[in-house]
Amino acid sequence: MHLSSLYRFPLKSGSADALEEGWCDELGLSGDRRWMVVDAASGKFLTQRVLPRMALLAARWQGETALLLSAPLMDPMFVPVPGSGSATRGVLIWRESLQAADAGDTAAAWLTRLLDRPCRLVYLPTGQGIQIDQDFARLGEKTGFSDGFPFLLIGQRSLDDLSARVGQLLDARRFRPNLIVAGSAPYAEDGWRRIRIGDIEFRVVKPCSRCIIPTINPLNGEKAADREPLATLMTYRKGEGGVFFGQNLIAEGTGSLKVGMPVEVLE
Repeated sequence: MHLSSLYRFPLKSGSADALEEGWCDELGLSGDRRWMVVDAASGKFLTQRVLPRMALLAARWQGETALLLSAPLMDPMFVPVPGSGSATRGVLIWRESLQAADAGDTAAAWLTRLLDRPCRLVYLPTGQGIQIDQDFARLGEKTGFSDGFPFLLIGQRSLDDLSARVGQLLDARRFRPNLIVAGSAPYAEDGWRRIRIGDIEFRVVKPCSRCIIPTINPLNGEKAADREPLATLMTYRKGEGGVFFGQNLIAEGTGSLKVGMPVEVLE
């Protein structure tokens, strides 16, 4: 088995950035989901669930000091990383309330035009982080602006099996994975508890429950009228608490991840 693809999402609910190599830091894949769009009035996080057009919003790191935003019919927007003295804003992501650095009025105006609603762009420094649910994590284990966990893994053969059931080739980016593993049997990841990729060990802590985002085509930002692949997943992957595809992981330590690295099941 090996790591066949590596993705990060600099902006929560923005498009995927495919990597050949990345660094695993204390919040997950370095630079992953460190930026987020929030409602200007409430501070509540915004995603493709209510704004499918965000699938076409690309956010790409420019070194470690800035982000470049781009989208169809919009001029690119260069956003410096907020400094330590920048204004902060109260934000809400699920049930977690926190203060995050505000990226300023220019970025907010650009996103407001794109998404057609008043919004702000916020940033979470690596040194801050959000505590992961302690039903699954240890005190001090944190993540960025993810939906709850720092890494999401899917098996390539699982994706192939789902594609065959749906009757169309499914783009892996629908499922927002960081890690794709090739060479394992379909859904083998359901039985893993600990794995090693390169020199980094990961705990496999929770199956990923699925919302409507996989029904949004990452190439055009449109929802599937037939609700695929969610409709098919509901026929054979439904369990207590939701419909599941992929696994959430927590890394034990930092280090480099590269496409092609061997993947070993430890438990």
